[in-house]
Amino acid sequence: MSVRYKLDFNHPIHMFFIGIGGISMSGLAKVLADRGFVISGSDMQESELTKMLQQHGVTVHYGGQKKENITKDIDVVVYTAAIHPDNPEFVAAKEYNIPMMTRAELLGELMENYRDSIAISGTHGKTTTTSMMSHILLSASTDPTISIGGMLPVIGGNIRVGKGETFLAEACEYTNSFLEMKPLVGVVLNIEADHLDFFKDINDIRVSFAKFVAGIKPHGTLVIHQNIKDLSEITDGFDGKVITFGDQGNVHARNVVFDALGNPGFDVFYDDDKLGDVQLNVPGMHNVDNALAAIATAYSLGIDFTYIKQGLVSYSGVGRRFEYKGKCNGATVIDDYAHHPQEISATLNAAKHYPHKKLYVAFQPHTYSRTISLLDDFAKALQDVDVLLLAKIYAAREENTTGITSAKIIEKIDNPNVEAHYMDTFDEIEDYLRSHLQEGDLCITMGAGNITELGARLVK
Repeated sequence: MSVRYKLDFNHPIHMFFIGIGGISMSGLAKVLADRGFVISGSDMQESELTKMLQQHGVTVHYGGQKKENITKDIDVVVYTAAIHPDNPEFVAAKEYNIPMMTRAELLGELMENYRDSIAISGTHGKTTTTSMMSHILLSASTDPTISIGGMLPVIGGNIRVGKGETFLAEACEYTNSFLEMKPLVGVVLNIEADHLDFFKDINDIRVSFAKFVAGIKPHGTLVIHQNIKDLSEITDGFDGKVITFGDQGNVHARNVVFDALGNPGFDVFYDDDKLGDVQLNVPGMHNVDNALAAIATAYSLGIDFTYIKQGLVSYSGVGRRFEYKGKCNGATVIDDYAHHPQEISATLNAAKHYPHKKLYVAFQPHTYSRTISLLDDFAKALQDVDVLLLAKIYAAREENTTGITSAKIIEKIDNPNVEAHYMDTFDEIEDYLRSHLQEGDLCITMGAGNITELGARLVK
């Protein structure tokens, strides 16, 4: 059990980050460095993120984690869930009796130093909704601090350090890290079975989301999708205001129409009161839901609808979310992060409204545990394409103890019109696509692993 330090912007101290070059750790380090904290840390090698930190006065030790990097003048050591107790820096911090906190604990502490704190949770859609909310807050000139799990062009990366009283962050359920957050506004986009290498089952996941909701400030607001099963089980522990969104929610869309690129426009209602109309510059009905969540959040903070509309129309996507990469043989190549069946269905529904002749999907499953536990759902989600190319499963943090392969998905597909192939290497997939893609086709590279490299190769 780590010794808990209470973060106070009025009393900056010396904080050391084990693995400071990670996308989330680097962002938090930058927020604190800009607030006058003395920040140091370690990482394996120099990167664009560590160079950015050094430009902000951060000391970075390269070459991995070493005991000598931990000195007695350090007040707090920050580490991620990936750091093991035998890590040399972890061991040294314990020996020196230096208070330690996880990255999730630090994020929760940061939140306590802002008047308006917003945490956006859900099995999927977090990065997109946080991005939409970022655009709204910037349009409203709130000068927010933002921590996001993707690279957002409007803030030039994954972090923005503002001088205002608003802090916006993604809230990830994996390892229950989002339970450290006690926001003023908590958002729950959806609750699905995922991260089953950590959670026992969907009920275990629902218990965690109920705890997250109970942790929202008592005078705060919960924004939650009205379609979540047995909603009262999630909301009963919360005494603040609840705003639902979705087809039958408090905040809902009417008169949805799609433009030539599949981008939806719609009227926004709060119960029976029309707030205004919105045009999105990202495709798919799932983005209507993401936008409604952002609208409800902004509404709860008293942001004028003019700024909400401006913010949403200015958002044109974030990296790896239906991201246009270029052309191959005249076919459009899109890259997408979808790695859960629900996300895949949402992306492919968006593709239906995008102009194309044949739809090719190159999919790389992410983790053995997710693939085997959701095998039938993957097959169902992927059976509405013309050509499906399955790559090897991306192992991430896991070992294959079951013998599961991507080819098992093909065996489960129940649609004779789908041409499906399993291929061992990206070279094989690239060769196939280059010899088959034609003018007017649509090709989506999809998954949370390194499948993104394939899209870049195709459009060279």
